[in-house]
Amino acid sequence: MTNRKNRRSGPGGRPRAASDPTPPAEGLGPRRLALRVLDEIGRTRRPLDDAFDDGAGEGGLSARDVGLARAICLAALRRRGTIRAAISARLAKPMHDERLFTLLLVGAAQVLFLDIPDHAAVATSVDLAREERATQRYAGLVNAVLRRIVREREAVLAESDPLADVPDWLATGWIEAYGREAVIAMAQIHRREAPLDLSVRGDAAAWAERLGARLLPTGSLRLADRTEVVALPGYDEGAWWVQDAAAAIPARLLAVRPGERVADLCAAPGGKTAQLAAAGANVVAVDRTAKRLARVVENIERLGLSAEIRAMDVLAMEDEESFDAILLDAPCSATGTLRRRPDVAWTKTREDVGKLAALQTKLLDKAADMLAPGGRLVFCTCSLEQAEGERQARAFLARRPEMERLPVTDVEIGGLTACVTPEGDFRSLPHLGGEAMVEGLDGFFAARFRKRKA
Repeated sequence: MTNRKNRRSGPGGRPRAASDPTPPAEGLGPRRLALRVLDEIGRTRRPLDDAFDDGAGEGGLSARDVGLARAICLAALRRRGTIRAAISARLAKPMHDERLFTLLLVGAAQVLFLDIPDHAAVATSVDLAREERATQRYAGLVNAVLRRIVREREAVLAESDPLADVPDWLATGWIEAYGREAVIAMAQIHRREAPLDLSVRGDAAAWAERLGARLLPTGSLRLADRTEVVALPGYDEGAWWVQDAAAAIPARLLAVRPGERVADLCAAPGGKTAQLAAAGANVVAVDRTAKRLARVVENIERLGLSAEIRAMDVLAMEDEESFDAILLDAPCSATGTLRRRPDVAWTKTREDVGKLAALQTKLLDKAADMLAPGGRLVFCTCSLEQAEGERQARAFLARRPEMERLPVTDVEIGGLTACVTPEGDFRSLPHLGGEAMVEGLDGFFAARFRKRKA
């Protein structure tokens, strides 16, 4: 539940790194880690958190150095398209060596987007090139390209197209679904770090005042600055938990009542489990592995709540189980979370969306089988892909005649009329919300259903 410290704006509008950079002679460690992580993501499409957590434990780096390495990775992934275009425009020949690109990516991310001295960013990148036999011949090229980017930084930033930082397959699908103007607005939002939102157990207005936060119309709190979460008032006593404002809406739509038997399927990391338990429901939280559920247990214990925790495949649950309400936060492409997880844009593919949509179909049918007559089901995904949202909901209703849609109203979601689809589902886009949600929301979809009584 910890978060990196806020990166304030530095000279030239560049954000400061999560930790102060070390001088070039001592600063290879964090850059080496960033290079290793970005190289692994490029080769294997492994998620950033997995690749970073494994690499951060090696080399005896300080917390300060690990913070710098992570800041480099996030900037490089968030603005990968812009950086690639800047590098390619300053090479005499097309670049075919991905290792060279990753070396330049590490350096250019610092030059363009982090408040790090230019000489440190360039010198450490050249030193990294010289460290490996396969890249030693590139040292002079790395030096020349990065120095030119330093000189032409303002032009690079001024000429950057927001859609450059969105893979073509994503941009094409989004434009078809939402229109070009909306997609450009989303791409601009994705370039910025996400705000820090909290869900509160008690008096939200009182906690907003105590934390210096803004009470959003949806009921979440939004902090003015990103900060070390564990140091905030209320953390130790379990008064609140970190949860994006959009992610908090599906559990609210389920509207559970005290004493109801409720299943939270695919429960990790546990924010929705906490919401359901805090409302007084008897919650069964299910996820695939004990490792994923460890975070759920940690949250529930800190908050002083209770839930039955099951480490198992949802599809292996008995159909005879009966629940008054079910929340299915299904595995998805997570393309609605690019501000928090910029690696998703470069690690997921169109084929992944198809495979995940097929799994969602199975999970929805399993949930319907376990739902008691008259019971409610909320299906949600943190995806902007309509195959994992609107089309999934329509297909579910078409094949399950015993289920009916319970339309979402704008009153239930803080008056965010733009986030209610014509069919009555919840669909947030990162740029929607107006003044009420000036920093935006994650991209989320939620549909609510009821099982007809016999």
